[in-house]
Formats: sequence, structure tokens, C-alpha cells
Amino acid sequence: MELYDTLKSYDQDHLLTYWNDLSTKEQSQLTQDIKKININELNGYVTRALAPVNNGHSNNIDQKMKPIPSEHFGSATDMNDENAKRWEVLGLEEISHDRIAVVLLAGGQGTRLGVKYPKGMYNVGLPSGKTLYQLQAERIRRLEQLAFERTGKKGVIAWYIMTSEATKQQTLDFFEQHSYFGLDKNNVILFEQFTLPCVDFNKKIILAAKNKIATAPDGNGGLYRALREHGVLDDMSRRGVRATHVYCVDNILVKMADPVFVGFCREKGADCGAKVVEKNHPDEAVGVVCLVDNVYQVVEYSEITSETACLRTESGKLTFSAGNICNHFFTLDFLKNVCSLEQESQLYHHVAKKKIPYLNKDGKTVTPSTPNGIKMEKFVFDVFKFSERFAVLEVKREDEFSPLKNADKPDGIGGDSNPRTSRWALMSLHHRLIASAGGQIADQSGKVITVEESCSNTEREYPVQVEISPLLSYAGEGLDNLVRNKTLPSPVHLTLQQ
Repeated sequence: MELYDTLKSYDQDHLLTYWNDLSTKEQSQLTQDIKKININELNGYVTRALAPVNNGHSNNIDQKMKPIPSEHFGSATDMNDENAKRWEVLGLEEISHDRIAVVLLAGGQGTRLGVKYPKGMYNVGLPSGKTLYQLQAERIRRLEQLAFERTGKKGVIAWYIMTSEATKQQTLDFFEQHSYFGLDKNNVILFEQFTLPCVDFNKKIILAAKNKIATAPDGNGGLYRALREHGVLDDMSRRGVRATHVYCVDNILVKMADPVFVGFCREKGADCGAKVVEKNHPDEAVGVVCLVDNVYQVVEYSEITSETACLRTESGKLTFSAGNICNHFFTLDFLKNVCSLEQESQLYHHVAKKKIPYLNKDGKTVTPSTPNGIKMEKFVFDVFKFSERFAVLEVKREDEFSPLKNADKPDGIGGDSNPRTSRWALMSLHHRLIASAGGQIADQSGKVITVEESCSNTEREYPVQVEISPLLSYAGEGLDNLVRNKTLPSPVHLTLQQ
């Protein structure tokens, strides 16, 4: 049997252990799955990923790290700053000419949230009941309108959504059921990331069932292969797209195609850019954007010593403070370059040790209590090293970054990156936007609750209910006439009809 001989030559013939137990249909399915695997290539991935030099990083990475040079760094923490206003104008001009697209990384399921559907479909419990997908779709609609109001030109922001095998159909059905939340469905393009087989610590491919190989998505860095092989880059070229904004689905505060970020990168002439937030403290578990051997990359918090993490500048700010939030700018030319087979193949795989269900000697599925194998994935920021003109923009964490990863605690108190913290972050932002526009919010007893009072306890629910529809305002614009010199009773839900 040719298939057996091929597998045996790679020491993977165990994949056919249960061949005689399978029906003809199941044998065909397993054969097709095996033939999809380039085992020689997979062995190369595994060997490289498990190399003792930690994926090319030496143990003295601290000595090689340098902070971001001032000429490549900008700040948008003060939105009244003249620079931010200038960048916004430049960004809206690009949007009005159809030159900006957004790429959403949405391959993850809501397993840690306790649901069996994609994260984007999750309702975090806002007064409106809107899901992450709806919030993002409506921000795109408002931004298109805002660009038209400012420039007189009606631009389109194409929305490319990278799903996984597990989330694609559910995502497509969800958008169709909700009529694409008012967007033209021709401008919402779904494509699927690829998967890789899971292997055990002896480099053997793991069987999930007698006729099925255990696989896992190839990470958000699988974006580049998917863009190339699914024809997405060609579609962008056809539409006249010049640059893309790439982000993760779970950030409830994300500003898709943020004109300030776009304008900043355009002014810098950047081919690649990253939004960052200032680290809260030296030990915060977040990667930092910096230079290593004069090449930009993200260094994980676990890769550097505490001494380096605690270094500070003369002003008292952490030397390595640029916290990565998976929020990136790429020109189309840059993407075409890094998505080429020659460049994309240079991106190494990162290893994650996992508890992977497997078949025991009796042919029964076992869920291990400790890690028994590895999943390999690439990271979206691994392409920074190819940039010739890199730029970094620091933004306020409280305005732009609140990821949703975990389920709420049973008592609803404390915890992080969960539905409660997502609601808290969005309501806090909207409260501050209303206050900046001259309005106030009172609780149900009639007491005015200030922004300062609201932020005094982040362990519980936000003290007032407040939500601004993205269709009404993208970043606080247009609220003055609605709220100035007014006290709004909680719950506050400002919508386009008001």
C-alpha cells in the first residue's frame, strides 16, 4: 500500500493503525486528510519550532533590546493634540478614496467564555444587547459616513474576516441572519485560515479519532498564507486598497480603520505600524514592541529578565513600555511582499504545549490531564522584521484596549478580560465622551455620578448604565447638541434617532 509505505518512511505509519476498523467512507476521509499533509514540511516545522535556541532568540536578548527611536514613535493619548487632528484628516482622506481595508482575526471560538460559537457573536450584556460583530460593523458604517461628511467623498471600507474551520460557517450564517448589520455583503469577505496537525513530544502526528487527525489553526500569523492562497490580496488590489488595519475580534474598544492611526502611518511613510499602550507595571504579562539587533519585533514578557523589565527613562517611564495589543497597519505592497512564499516561509512556528485528546491503545479517546503534545502557530507580528519603515503609535489603554477572553466569575466580582470588564470599559469610555461634550449622568436615585467616582471601583459593575451607538458617534463627535448642559438619567442609551 503506497500510503502506508510513505507514512512508514516518515515514522508516521501509526496513522493507519485502525484502518481495518473503518468503513470505506471513513478510509477515504482519512486518506484525504493524510494527503493534505506535507509530512516533510511538517517535520521541518516541528524541528525548527523545538530548536533549543528558543526560535532563534538567544538567552541574552536583554542586551540586544533597544527602545523605539523617537523618530518612529508617536502618541495619540491627547485627542486635542494638533498632531492627532492632522492625522485624522489624512486618514479620513484615505478612507474616502476606498484606500483602507480592515482585516479581522476571528478564528477563535469562545471556549474560555463557556460558549460553543465564535467570539464575535458574543453578547457582553450591554443595554443594546449588541454583539462584538455588530459593534464593529456599525463602527465601520459610521466611519464611512464620517469620511463623507468631512471630505464630500463617499468611500467604502472593505471588511475581510479571517475565520477558522470551526468558525467559518457559523460566522457566515450569523452575518446573513442579521443582513450584515447594514453593510453591503459584497464588502464583507470571509476567508479561512489553515490548520496544522498536532504532534506529540516524539513528533508523531496525533489521531483525534480512528479516521481523523488532530489539527489546530496555524495561529493569527497564518494570516499571510491565507491572504496569498485565498486570493484576498488580488481582491484588495482590484478594489484599489492601499493599506490595511489588522486587529483581533475580542477587543470591545477597537477602532477599525482608525483615521488617526492611518494618518499617522501615512505621514511617517510607514509600510508597517503598530498601536501600543503603555504597560501598567514592569511585570504585566504583555509583549513589548522594541528593537532587537536593530530589527523590530515583539518580545514576550517571559523572554526578558525582571531587571530589564524594570528599567526606566529619566522621566520615570518604563524604558520598554510599548505594550503590544495586536493592532497593526500594513500597506498592501508590504503585505504582498511578506505573503510571498519566500518571505512567509521564513516565519518560524511558536510552540504551545497542550492537552490534546488522543486515541489510546484500545482505540478509545482519552483527554489527558497534563500536556501531551504541541500545537504550532505563527504570530501576526512576526512580520515586523521585514519592515523598512516601521512606526509605533501609543494610545490610551482606557480608550482603545479591553480584550474579552474569560468567562465572568461566579460572584461577578473581580477577574479580568471578561464580559464584566468589557462592559465596564465601554461604559467608562462612553461616560467620559459624554462628560467631554458637557453632559452629566445621574444614577437611579438622581445623584450625579462623576467620571472620577465611576472609576473608583473597577472590581464591580460600572455604577451607571451608559451606551452610545456606534452609528451615532465613532469617537465622540456629534454629541454636543445632544448632551451639553444636560443631566441624563441612567440607563443612558444614545442612538441615531435622538
